[in-house]
Amino acid sequence: MPKLKTHRGAAKRFSITAKGKVKRSKAFASHILTKKTTKRKRNLRKSTLVHSANASAIKRLIPYL
Repeated sequence: MPKLKTHRGAAKRFSITAKGKVKRSKAFASHILTKKTTKRKRNLRKSTLVHSANASAIKRLIPYL
């Protein structure tokens, strides 16, 4: 079977944890930040996990990460 190509867009956005879960960064933190509270902006800096319903599809896009 041939080697699979990594989806480069997904590789830049997601990473795999040591236990095999998919890690992602949060959206809505790039601009229009003045109306957002400091607490909200601080929580947007943290990374989070992808929902289990979408994790298998993303893992297929990044087979070697």
